[in-house]
Amino acid sequence: MNSRPHIRALLRNLHPKLNKTKPATDFSLSCFTELRRELEKYLDKKQIKSVHRAYLLGKQAHEGQIRQSGEPYITHPIAVATILAKMRMDAPTIIAAILHDVIEDTAIEKTTLVTEFDHQVAELVDGVTKLTLIQFESKAEAQAENFRKMVLAMVKDVRVILIKFADRLHNMRTLDSLKPEKRRRIAKETLEIYAPIANRLGMHGLRIELEDLGFAALYPYRYRTLKKTVQKALGNRHEIVAQIETELKKCLKKYKLRPLAISGRQKHLYSIYHKMRAKHLPLSEIMDVYGFRIIVKTADACYRTLGAVHSLYKPLPERFKDYIAIPKSNGYQSLHTTLFGPHGVPIEIQVRTEPMDYIAENGIAAHWLYKTNEQVASEAQLRAREWFKSLVEMQQSTGTSLEFIENVKIDLFPDEVYVFTPQGHILKLPSGSTPVDFAYAIHSNVGNTCVAAKVERRLVPLSMPLGSGQTVEIIRSPGARPNAAWLNFVVTAKARSSIKHFIKNQRRIEAVEFGKRLLDNTLNSLEKSLTEITLKTLNTTVTTFGYKTPDELFEAIGLGNQVPLVVAHRLLAIEQNKEMVNSQPTTAQPRKPLLIKGTEGMMVHFAACCHPLPGEPIIGCFTSGEGISIHRIQCNKIDKLRRQEGYCVDVEWAPKVEGEFKVDTEIEIADQRGVLAALTKTIADAGANIEDVAVVHRDGDYNRIQLTLGVRDRMHLANVVKRVRSLKEVTKLRRKSNSD
Repeated sequence: MNSRPHIRALLRNLHPKLNKTKPATDFSLSCFTELRRELEKYLDKKQIKSVHRAYLLGKQAHEGQIRQSGEPYITHPIAVATILAKMRMDAPTIIAAILHDVIEDTAIEKTTLVTEFDHQVAELVDGVTKLTLIQFESKAEAQAENFRKMVLAMVKDVRVILIKFADRLHNMRTLDSLKPEKRRRIAKETLEIYAPIANRLGMHGLRIELEDLGFAALYPYRYRTLKKTVQKALGNRHEIVAQIETELKKCLKKYKLRPLAISGRQKHLYSIYHKMRAKHLPLSEIMDVYGFRIIVKTADACYRTLGAVHSLYKPLPERFKDYIAIPKSNGYQSLHTTLFGPHGVPIEIQVRTEPMDYIAENGIAAHWLYKTNEQVASEAQLRAREWFKSLVEMQQSTGTSLEFIENVKIDLFPDEVYVFTPQGHILKLPSGSTPVDFAYAIHSNVGNTCVAAKVERRLVPLSMPLGSGQTVEIIRSPGARPNAAWLNFVVTAKARSSIKHFIKNQRRIEAVEFGKRLLDNTLNSLEKSLTEITLKTLNTTVTTFGYKTPDELFEAIGLGNQVPLVVAHRLLAIEQNKEMVNSQPTTAQPRKPLLIKGTEGMMVHFAACCHPLPGEPIIGCFTSGEGISIHRIQCNKIDKLRRQEGYCVDVEWAPKVEGEFKVDTEIEIADQRGVLAALTKTIADAGANIEDVAVVHRDGDYNRIQLTLGVRDRMHLANVVKRVRSLKEVTKLRRKSNSD
C-alpha cells in the first residue's frame, strides 16, 4: 500500500532534521504486521488502508526517535494501536493511537492531521496530547492540568480515555528500561488515577493488569515475595477447588440448570496486598476464601442458580448483594453471595449472564467489542456518560486543576451505599456519605439550601454516615446557605466542589459590596461621593490599577489588596484632569467612621488577639486577601499598621449590633469539690456561653482556668464578671488581650 506522495515532502518541510536521521529498523514493520492481522478480523480493506497511511506518517514523523529500551519510537504507538485493535476499536481510534504522540513530540501540527485524515482523528490526538507549551510552577500542577485537559476531552469523546488507557498499559509493560525514580512516579500515578478510572468505567480486565504492573513497579520486593507465596498456596488448593466445582455442577444439574461456565476465580496480587493492608489480615485468611463464577443464559437463571447454591451450602448472613436489580455506578451487574463450604471454608460466588460478564470485564469497551448486543453495550455507555456529566459539573465549580484532580480522586471510591428518597427513588453514594452528600446528589440547589435531614423519619445530624436501604428526607430553607464546616465530613466530590464554589462566589459578592462601601466612605471624607464619579473616570482608574472591571477593583478593596484612600485620590485626580506622578495619599482620613453591625459577612473579622466587644473603642486594619480586621483601639498588635498611611480605617459600632462575640478570661479559683459546676452555672445564668475551657495551672490549693466566653457586648461581659466575682471560691478574674 502506498501513502500519498506529498506526506513525506510535507514532513521534510516541517522538520528538516528528519532527513538526516537513520531510518527505523524493520522491527517497526513487523509490529505493524501484527496490527494488520488483528485489524483484518473486523475492519474492511479501505479502513486498513487508512490505518497503514497513518503508520507511514507516524513512522516518518518519529524517524530517529528511540525509546529508552533502544527500540524505534514508532513501536510504541503501534503497540498502543494493537491493544485497541484487540478491543475492536474503530478505524479513527486506531489511526489516532498510531499518531497520538506526533503533535507533542514531532513537528506535525493538528491542522496537518485534519488535512490528511479528518477532524475526528485530529480531535482524538489533541485530546491525548499533553500541555507541553504551558509553563507550570510544579510537576504536580502540570500533571493536574494535563489530567483536567484529558478529562474534558474524554467528556467530548470517550475514545480519548481508551487511547490513554492503551498508552499507559504499554508504558507500564515496558517500565523496566526507565530509571527507578521515574518508574515509581509513573506506577504511583497509575495506581492513584488510571486504575481507579478504569474501574469506574467498568474495565475490570484492564484495571487488574494496571494494578498488578503498578504494584510490581512501586513495591518490587513485596510483589515478588507475595507472588511466590501465593503460587505456593494455590498449589495446595487444587483438590478442594476441584471438589467444590464438582459439587456445584451436580447441584445445578439436580435443579435442571445448565450453566454456560463454572470457573474458579482468583484474586489478583494487588487486590490481595490491598486487602491485607486495609483490613490488617494475614495472607492465610485471604487465601482461605475460594471464589467461583457461574455464567448462565438469562437473568431469571441467575436467581434460580442462586437459590440452588444456597440449598447446597448455607449462606453467610448479610453477605448477599444483588447488583442485577441495582447495578453499580459503572454498569456492573451480578449476584454475589458468600457460603459456608465443605470443611467450613468460605466460598464467594458470582452469578451473571454472558452479556453481564462482557460488561464486567470490558466496561465501556464492550460497545465496540460486542456490537451484536447493543443493549448490553449501551448500558455501560449510559453509566459512563452520567459520570462524565458529573465531571463537567465538578470542573466548572473548582478553582484550580489541583483541586479538580483531588475531587476526582475522591469520586473514585469503589464502595457504595444505596439510599432512597421519600418518593422511593434509589441513589448510589460512596460509602460514608452523609445527608449533605445526599442533598447535593439530588441537586446543587437542594444541597445549598439544606438545613436538616430526617433518616427513617427521625431527625439526624447532617454529619451522620448513611447506610444502605435507608430513606432520607432533606429539610430546606430558602434563606439557608452552605456551611464551611460541612467540608469536614462530606465525602462526595460533587458536594465538596459545590460547597467550595458557593463559598468562593459568596465571598466575592461580599468583597465587591464591602469594597464599594469602603471607597464611598473614603470619598465622603474628601467631599465626594461614589455616585458622583463618572463611568469614564471609574473605568480609567480600573485600568490604571490593572483590573478589567470596576467589580474587580471593588473586590480588591474589600479583600484588603488595595487601599481605598489611594484609589479615592486617583479617582479624584483623573476626575479633575490632574496627573499624579506618585500615587502617594494625602494625610486626609475619613471623617465619618465606618459602622460595624456584626453582619458584614466574610469581609470583616474580629481579631482573636484582643477580641473587641460592642461598646468598646475600635479600629479597622486592612489584611491582604482577608478584608478588614477589627481590633480594640488599645491593641498593641497593630502599632506598626497604624503608623502606615491608609492601612487603618476609622470604625465604630452601629447602634444595634447583632451576634455573639468571644472574649478570653483567666480565673483563679479554689480547688474544691463542685466548684467548676458552680462556676459554669453562674456563667450560664448570666446568659453567656462557654466556648472553650482549659486548666492552665494547678498548685494544690488553687486552679487557674482560662475561659473563652461568648457575650453580646461590653455591658453583658461586665454583668458576667460581676456575678462570677461574687462566688467566694473565685479569688481573681481578669480579661486577657494584647492590649493589657
